[in-house]
Amino acid sequence: MSEKTILVWFRNDLRIHDNEILFEAARKADKVLPVYCFDPFYFKKNTSGNAKTGNLRARFLIESVADLRENLRSIGGELIIRIGNPAEILPQLAEQYKVNEVYHHREVAHEETDISEQVETALWKIKLNLKHFIGHTLYHKEDLPFPIKDIPDSFAVFKKKVERDSTVRPCIGTPERIFTPEITDAGELPSVAQLGLNEPVDDPRSATRFVGGENAALKQLSSCFLNTDQPGMLKSSRNAAGTEYLSMLSPWLAMGCLSMRKVYWEVIMHQPPYGNLLVLDLLWRDYFRFMFKKHGQKFIAAKETSAISPKLAANQDELFESWKNGETGIPLVDAIMHELNATGYISNSKRQVVAGYLINELKVDWTKGAAYFEEKLIDYSPASNWGNWAFIAGINDARESRYQIAGKQPVGMESKSEFIDTWLPALLA
Repeated sequence: MSEKTILVWFRNDLRIHDNEILFEAARKADKVLPVYCFDPFYFKKNTSGNAKTGNLRARFLIESVADLRENLRSIGGELIIRIGNPAEILPQLAEQYKVNEVYHHREVAHEETDISEQVETALWKIKLNLKHFIGHTLYHKEDLPFPIKDIPDSFAVFKKKVERDSTVRPCIGTPERIFTPEITDAGELPSVAQLGLNEPVDDPRSATRFVGGENAALKQLSSCFLNTDQPGMLKSSRNAAGTEYLSMLSPWLAMGCLSMRKVYWEVIMHQPPYGNLLVLDLLWRDYFRFMFKKHGQKFIAAKETSAISPKLAANQDELFESWKNGETGIPLVDAIMHELNATGYISNSKRQVVAGYLINELKVDWTKGAAYFEEKLIDYSPASNWGNWAFIAGINDARESRYQIAGKQPVGMESKSEFIDTWLPALLA
C-alpha cells in the first residue's frame, strides 16, 4: 500500500502547539510536508504607493518562519520555504512529492479568502482537495450558540451569549514526531531586502524589540504572569498616565505564533487580577472575525444613506500626510504617530486616540488610516484592524461603541513621551 502524504500549508498559524492542521496531518498521514510561501502579493505597493507590509512586520514574519522551521526540525520535520504565488507553488510541490491532500486554516478577510480560492482551484485541476480547518478563533464556530448568519451584530449581546452558552475547547496537543518525505530543496529564508523592503532600523527610544516566533511568544506569555509588584498580575508598563497593563501578545497572536486558546487557558490557570481584560481582547478578536464571516466586506462598507457619515475635508490628502508623519501640531497625536512609525506598535488606547483624531477632527477618509495601520503595525490582523477602524468611523451596524476612550487623552503624555521629539537624525539618514 502506498504512503499517504499531506501537505500542510502554513499561513497565519506559525506554531506547532495547538495547531490542528499539523496535529491532524501527523495523525492521519505517513508523511507530512510543511510549506510556507512568502507571497509577493503582501509585499507589493498599495494604491498610495506605500508598502502593503512594512519592513518591521516583514522582519517579524521572517523571524517567525525561521522559528517555525527550527521547531519542526526539533520533532523530526522540515519546512519548505518558497517565494512566490502559492497557487502556483503548492500544486508543483504536491505533484513533486506525490501529495494526497492539502490542509490549511480558513481565513475570513477577502484578500486572504481570494488567495485560498485560487489555491483550491489550482489544486482541483490536479484532482487534489484543499481541506479547510478553523483555527484562528477562541471559540470554535461549531460551538457557538447560533449559526453564523444569526450572530448578534452587537458585541455586548455576542459576548453575553457566547460566555453563557459556549465553552472554549482545550488546546490540541503538539505532535511528538512527524515524518517528512525526502526533501531535495527546503529553500532559504529571504531577507527583508529580498522582499523589496529596506532593512529596518531599531529606534533607541523603543522599550521593546518584538522578536518573531513561537518560542518568543511563549516566553512573552509566561512573562505576563510575572510581576515585580504583585505576584500573578499581568506585566505592567508605566507611562505618564500611570500604569497601563499590557500583555503585548498581539504581534504573536496576529502571526499565529501563539494560539488564542493557549492564552485563554493560561489566564484561567493563573487567574491574574487583570486577566479578564486579556480575555476581553480575545473576545473582540473573535467578534471581528465572525462579523467578517457573517457580512464579508459589507461589515466595513459605508451605507449610502447613512446620516452619520462625516463630511470629508477638502484638503484631506494634506491632512493625512501631516497625521501619518506626526506633524499635526497636537503633541499627543504626534507623539503616538512617531512611536508607531518608529516601532510598529502602539497600545490599543493610543490607536483609538489617533484614529478618532483623524476621523473626527481632521475629517479624513478612515480607510486611509486603516491602510496606513496595515502597513505599519507589526500586529496587523485584517479583521481586527479594519473592524476597529470601521467601529470608530461609525459605519457598521454595531449598536454600541467600544471606544469611549478615543476622546480622552492620557494625562501628561503630551509633554513626557519620549516620542514627542522629532525623528532622530540617524533615522532620517
